[in-house]
Amino acid sequence: MELRQLEYLVAVVEEASFTRAAARLHVAQPGVSAQIRQLERELGHTLLDRSTRTVQPTQAGAAVLPHARAALQAVANTRVAIDELVGLLRGHVSVGTVAARGPVDLPGWLADFHHDHPGVEITLSEDSSDHLIDGLSSGALDVALIGLASTAPPGLAIQVVTDRPLVAIVGPGHPLADCREVRLADLADHPLITLPAGSGIRTALDDGFATAGLRQRIAFEASDPAVLSRLAASGLGIAILPAAETTATPPAHLREIAITHPPMRARLALAWRPDAPNGPATTALVQHMADRITS
Repeated sequence: MELRQLEYLVAVVEEASFTRAAARLHVAQPGVSAQIRQLERELGHTLLDRSTRTVQPTQAGAAVLPHARAALQAVANTRVAIDELVGLLRGHVSVGTVAARGPVDLPGWLADFHHDHPGVEITLSEDSSDHLIDGLSSGALDVALIGLASTAPPGLAIQVVTDRPLVAIVGPGHPLADCREVRLADLADHPLITLPAGSGIRTALDDGFATAGLRQRIAFEASDPAVLSRLAASGLGIAILPAAETTATPPAHLREIAITHPPMRARLALAWRPDAPNGPATTALVQHMADRITS
């Protein structure tokens, strides 16, 4: 009996498919099948029911499965213990981020962490906040920078990075250009320029209009705040952005107007699952990023 065979068995059961298990393990599907057949011969029992479209463990397979998982976890823990003994961190961390990060130097954070822990593989993906939250909940992501309109999503721990009011950005020729503040109702008759649905800022905007019983006119959507500012500068509508958006500082000729009745806020937060079986690499990266937020 080999650890590789146990690993293949666990993967097939979790994926309910030889093909998907092989893809997950980055090996050829015939090799997975051959190794599990060899394991079945050694144990003298059929471990998997292959008679249906989805592969299921037999009674014998279900009995073996917890022992297989325990053996694999024991090996992983042994490697971690040795790495910790010599001060070497290994593993993989999947990071997600929204497009608009404000003053956060995420590339610098990750570069510093990689310098300190070169044995940790880091992957980074960009998506909307709602998709990032789904990724954290499903375990596809370990940590993410997300936009929040209100409270933290269930099951996630957060550390707020920025918390700013939403403002209206207009060009000098706009009818509202001389206003210092506007009510949300004053924006209802104007075309708005905003981030796509699923972003924290857009959710805050949508919630604000819904609470006020108003309908907004979304004329343009873009994921880059700088594009929103340029569209507003061209007179195409009112851009909705956090106050003093440093990734898209409005040119001097643009006007930043406070929004009241009701005021709206958008937060950028570091999020992770506190109840997930996080490895040392994920724990270290979360702490590293949290330290950068508070420093």
